[in-house]
Amino acid sequence: MNICVLGTGVVGNTIGAKLVDLGHSVMMGSRTSNNEKATNFARNAGSRASHGTFAEAAAFGEIIFNCTKGDVTIDVLKSAGAENLRGKILLDLTNPLDFSKGFPPVLSICNDDSLGELIQRTFPDVYVVKTLNTMNCMLMVNPGSIRDKHAVFVCGNDSGSKGKVADLLRHWFGWREIIDLGDITCARGTEMVLPLWIRLYGKIQHPNFNFHVVM
Repeated sequence: MNICVLGTGVVGNTIGAKLVDLGHSVMMGSRTSNNEKATNFARNAGSRASHGTFAEAAAFGEIIFNCTKGDVTIDVLKSAGAENLRGKILLDLTNPLDFSKGFPPVLSICNDDSLGELIQRTFPDVYVVKTLNTMNCMLMVNPGSIRDKHAVFVCGNDSGSKGKVADLLRHWFGWREIIDLGDITCARGTEMVLPLWIRLYGKIQHPNFNFHVVM
């Protein structure tokens, strides 16, 4: 499958490298076609990896992984082009973290809205599925690194798209406990997990942990 990864940071590189290892063709998108980080990704990830502008990557991908920083996500997706995103599934992995007042960050959107909802409103012809935003990126692609049961959440307005995302989380990354929370408004909840996650990280002093729902 041809896959677009938007974002050149550690999350984008981790997701992109895993997908290449699985045999997919991955184009990493950035603001410029010669972005150093994207160029290094393509060089290091292998022959199935490539790089281009946001628009080129979005046009290339059959599905889109949004791994950008939350404060630039909407601008990035506008640069990618609504016509290149239309009708595609967009997995939104990011959170609206605001570091302007230092660490720990606060959420720039919360309570009665979410970044996932903002993306869906701005691009109504895209199938937005919020997922993988409640954990460290290494755990996203290797849930088996924690022995005990733990969960990944999905939410979005289109049940078919959520089903496809659940299948790829299961078959590509090895997830077993996948919880469908409901429509895209449920992104409010998963994004608001991040302040707790950050505090737990400070307490535990490593990022290899996750949440499990006991019933």
